[in-house]
Amino acid sequence: MNKNHSKEYYMKQALKQAKKAYSIDEVPIGAVIVKNNEIISRAYNQREKNHKSTAHSEIIAIEKACKKLNSWRLNNCEIYVTVEPCPMCAGAILNSRMKKVYFGALDEKSGAVVSNLHMLDLDKTFCNHKVEYESELLKDECQDLLKDFFSKLRERNK
Repeated sequence: MNKNHSKEYYMKQALKQAKKAYSIDEVPIGAVIVKNNEIISRAYNQREKNHKSTAHSEIIAIEKACKKLNSWRLNNCEIYVTVEPCPMCAGAILNSRMKKVYFGALDEKSGAVVSNLHMLDLDKTFCNHKVEYESELLKDECQDLLKDFFSKLRERNK
């Protein structure tokens, strides 16, 4: 039975994934993909664990969702991610034909949705598919997790 959850509920689920990344010393970014009010995939960053530069939470979640739906097209799916997607992940979201992306913390250095490249900007997108987005959902919780992680990392590396 599918229940209509709020967008905050889904972002909290993405935050749970980010905390899993944190617990294994990965940059704490998590993602969930939702279709018809049901989470169809969950993921967290695993670059260090898997020794793969592409093992971002969004990429892993997209791969799982594609496998579950048996299609590369994720039409009518929404992704919730704790940090603004980078260019690679924004491109994957766009190319998978996702309906909408929600994200928490802005990434002023490498974010590609609103901070820098504006890859999903409805007026500037270079692809035939358009992805809606909403930024800064549970921004403070998402930012605080990142700040805590990097603060502890700097302390360890002194």
